[in-house]
Amino acid sequence: MIKEVTGDILLSKADLIAHGISAHDPFDSGLALALRERWPALVKDYRHDTHSRGISTGEMWAWVGVQESGGTRRIANLVTQNTIGQGPTAKPGKASIENVRAALQNLAKFIGQEQITSLALPRLATGVGGLDWEDVKPLITQYLGELSIPVVVYTTYQKDGAADEGL
Repeated sequence: MIKEVTGDILLSKADLIAHGISAHDPFDSGLALALRERWPALVKDYRHDTHSRGISTGEMWAWVGVQESGGTRRIANLVTQNTIGQGPTAKPGKASIENVRAALQNLAKFIGQEQITSLALPRLATGVGGLDWEDVKPLITQYLGELSIPVVVYTTYQKDGAADEGL
C-alpha cells in the first residue's frame, strides 16, 4: 500500500526512512542536510564505511542510530545520483532512472531481509537528483507497491508538520 502525504519526513513514525544521495555525497543540501543535522553520526558512519569499501550507483547503505527519545532510527541511503569529480571536491550529480530502478530493487530486497514494517521516503531523486516525479513515481509503484508493508511517500514538504501516515 502506497500513501502520499504532506508533512515533515523527519517526524515520520515509519520503521525506515529512505532517501537518495550520491556515492560521495557531502550531505549539504535538501533532505540529506536535514538528516545530517539531526543525526551527525549518520554521515560520519557513511563516510567511514564507504571510504573503506566503496559504494556504487544503484546500491543502498543502511544505518541505524539512536533518537533523542531513546528509540532507534533506521535510514536507507539510496545511491540514485552520479558523482561529479573525485576526492574531496566530488559533488553530487544528477540521478538517472537506471540508478533509481537498481536502488529501489535493492531497497525492496533489504525490506524483506530485515523485516521492515513500514517505509517513508520523499519524492525520490526529484530534488537535487533532478528527475521528473512523473518518471520516478511508476518505479516506486513497481518496486514498492507490492510489498506487504505501508509505504508513505512525502510528496509535499511541510516543515515541522506531522503527516497522517496511517501507521
